[in-house]
Amino acid sequence: MASVRRIWAEMSLRSRLLKCFVLAVVIALFLHVYNKYSGSLPLKPSQLLPADFYKQISPLSYTYLVNQPDLCHNRKPLLVLMIPVTSQDSESRAAIRKTWGQENLLPNVDIARVFFVGESSQHDPKLQDNLQDESLAYRDIVQMNFMDTYQNLTIKTMMIMNWVAVYCRSARYVMKIDADIFLNVPYLVDYLQNKPKHNYITGSVISDGRPRRNPNSKWYLSNDVYPESLFPPYLSGAGYVFSVDLAKKISMASKFVRPIPMEDVYVGMCLHFLQVRPEFAWTLLPYMNLFEIRHFNYERCTFAKRIIVTGFSPTDIINMWADFQGSGFSC
Repeated sequence: MASVRRIWAEMSLRSRLLKCFVLAVVIALFLHVYNKYSGSLPLKPSQLLPADFYKQISPLSYTYLVNQPDLCHNRKPLLVLMIPVTSQDSESRAAIRKTWGQENLLPNVDIARVFFVGESSQHDPKLQDNLQDESLAYRDIVQMNFMDTYQNLTIKTMMIMNWVAVYCRSARYVMKIDADIFLNVPYLVDYLQNKPKHNYITGSVISDGRPRRNPNSKWYLSNDVYPESLFPPYLSGAGYVFSVDLAKKISMASKFVRPIPMEDVYVGMCLHFLQVRPEFAWTLLPYMNLFEIRHFNYERCTFAKRIIVTGFSPTDIINMWADFQGSGFSC
């Protein structure tokens, strides 16, 4: 019997040592990659941008067609969800209001919701009237007078930062999240407990991004626009969370950092200027990226262990949400 206990103890010790060894290797590899790619980052700019560059992303260049200036009045949201959509995305907005963006989703947790919209290239008066009516009904739409195009996503993101800095400074955290995302709100709220309240930003960090030089690429950047061979660490634009103070700081940084038409990389460039390092949201043993940027088919217990999963239609989100409500009791 004693020999069995001794063998069991030795096996347990080996198991613990193996786990420690794996953890040490993973951390070492992580630090190696992180240091490798942060060793040749672009220099931080030291001068204000020329006026014609800054004008592209300056809040003074645009006006509000629809606004919600009182959304955070007399309240202190734990989290503000900022969701970039187009005027035509009414189905996505409806699905989000019924699922992860619904009001009073969690008891005693104040979460605000804002859909951020540009102008449609269709110039359809009926579309604009419908958006105005929707805004009156739900009080959750902000629209500015720039064209809603892929090339203008950087403008939209910087206008989101400015809106938060001006109208919702009482919040604690902000999440920029796309409309085709499944968001596990209870997990996110738990995850944010005891996180830093200043200079904090987290999500799926990309540390090895490089500019595409092929003119046929959707993400083409010329050497004139971006001469460096490596991007600073940045967060996937599918969804990331940051402390509210960073909204104003990133807006300030945009006065020094030349805009590029890749909004997630541009935010990373502003963070690099601010000397703020994004935090990779992950777990170890088993390893999981909590801000999952790959598409997974829905499986309740898989989704219960992540904050976001990407690539779903409005109908998908509604159908998954109905089942997901039971995940806390069965996973």
